[in-house]
Amino acid sequence: MPGVGKSTAGVLLAKRLGFAFIDTDIYIQVREGRSLQELIRANGADAFCRIEEAHILTLAVESHVIAPGGSVVYRPNAMAHLKANGIAIHLDISVERLKRRLDDVDARGVVIGPGQTIESLYAERRPLYRDYSDAAVDTDGLTPDQVVGRMLSVLTRLSPR
Repeated sequence: MPGVGKSTAGVLLAKRLGFAFIDTDIYIQVREGRSLQELIRANGADAFCRIEEAHILTLAVESHVIAPGGSVVYRPNAMAHLKANGIAIHLDISVERLKRRLDDVDARGVVIGPGQTIESLYAERRPLYRDYSDAAVDTDGLTPDQVVGRMLSVLTRLSPR
């Protein structure tokens, strides 16, 4: 979900692992020369998701920590690419905390339908995140360092020896 802390925790995790970090939202904005909001407004949500998928499919995923945009779960090929050589961890958050963090959805470039609420977006995406992830980390009430600690525990448990 947007606002869960993927970028913050991802940078810290990448430093701990000695990996490169990629925030796909920033990657897409740089490659397209426009903000996510502009891309969504100009192309619509479906076309934006195709643009997002095309960019994600160009990424080298080995030895990287990748914080994908929240709408990537709508594109099975993009998710398969991200998971091809790694472990997908879903950072979970309560809908109440998410609503406090996403006070201006439009400014963040979130793929959300006209009239759709944060609650309905959460209900729509959360099962997809859980289906695609190898593990989930509950972030409610945790500092970024605590989230990273839990992510490292997951990686230790799930990584091949």
